[in-house]
Amino acid sequence: MSHEHDHDAHDRPTGGNYITTSETDDGIDRRGFLRCMAWAGTATVWAMAGGVPKSFLASRIQFLTEGERASIFFAQISDSHIGFSKQANMDVTATLQQAVARVNALPQTPALVLHTGDITQLAKPDEFDTAHQVLGGLKSDRVFYVPGEHDVATDNGASYLARYGKGTKGGGWYSFDHTGVHFIGLVNVLNLKAGGLGTLGAEQLAWLKRDVSGLSSSTPIVVFAHIPLWTVYPQWGWGTDDSEQALGLLKRFGSVTVLNGHIHQIVQKVEGNMAFHTAMSTAFPQPAPGTAPAPGPMTVDAGRLTSVLGIADVTFVPGRSHLAIVDATLSGKPPAFDAAAQDAAQRPATRRALVLGPGQIGIDNFQFSPAALSVPRGTTVTWINNDDVPHLIVNVERRFTQSPVLDTGQRFSATLDRPGTYKYFCSLHPMMQGTIVVK
Repeated sequence: MSHEHDHDAHDRPTGGNYITTSETDDGIDRRGFLRCMAWAGTATVWAMAGGVPKSFLASRIQFLTEGERASIFFAQISDSHIGFSKQANMDVTATLQQAVARVNALPQTPALVLHTGDITQLAKPDEFDTAHQVLGGLKSDRVFYVPGEHDVATDNGASYLARYGKGTKGGGWYSFDHTGVHFIGLVNVLNLKAGGLGTLGAEQLAWLKRDVSGLSSSTPIVVFAHIPLWTVYPQWGWGTDDSEQALGLLKRFGSVTVLNGHIHQIVQKVEGNMAFHTAMSTAFPQPAPGTAPAPGPMTVDAGRLTSVLGIADVTFVPGRSHLAIVDATLSGKPPAFDAAAQDAAQRPATRRALVLGPGQIGIDNFQFSPAALSVPRGTTVTWINNDDVPHLIVNVERRFTQSPVLDTGQRFSATLDRPGTYKYFCSLHPMMQGTIVVK
């Protein structure tokens, strides 16, 4: 990873950041709102002028002026999940290859590419190798990364840092300058706490304060991290606990763009001088917030899959406060999230429900079942993962060793010899919590 610049160098705007009821005062229900948000980037370039979004057709990119062609033009890829091979997408390598082809086919070669995490499914060496090989096909040879929770699952990020951590700080955060724009890569997938969201932590926040302290307020800022830096849907863990502190440090800048992945769909928000944007995945879609029992891979008709996977490309023209984001699906057609959600809702369940024995806890739909269990002293408790995504069991009191990463169908057992209450959670999805009382 090349870094052009790395130096040690305010309250976040107030207001509601997510929808907590199914209907707002203006009569727009949550599903309708999210549908509009998902379509916000469709075949349209969004330019920010004084915090007000202005749009024009994506075809405008082909007719950039000479000044615009000298501007920054970069691409975002996210959530490749190399190693995933389940019904939602049996060949994620192929769809990542399609994403690379889409980037290479853009009217202008990107100056750089940002990958906003979950490069791999289980952080295995061969998964990283495959991702490296595919992404090596990008015409742009400058690719910058931040980790997703899947990239740090097995070893707290050691493998990720060995590959992409050169020149970074702490858990992998860094910054660099490009043609007058200051890029900041943040890491919010380490040290997740039970019941919490993503987290940046005190060390990274202190570094961020130093990093931006010497910059002029007119410097355009682009921040990229995996988990959204605004609270999209806390019930599913889609947000970052200490994002207000980070965004507060950026409040004085006139143009701040925040790019994230993690939720596998397009959601945009503008708040004052800050524009927030989450990207599509190249692997599989997830349901819109609150429209399904839980997040996770959403299986759609095979013919529709590439219309809910994609990339984003971004243009910034020096001297203006305009930043334009275009979302492009792998199919080249408008995103079909609404139709895909209907596909998923009508598709019969293919996973068998778990039949649990004494002392067993099922993991399904991002929940532990039963969430509360009472057992005699000396019982061996077994967790069984029936989800399409991996989970990792951690005891809050550290009375038993954490599990390995449990993929679909895998089990983990712990013998509980000490009476008391054992609280545990999934350290990949910390909103998942359970309790065992040992008598």
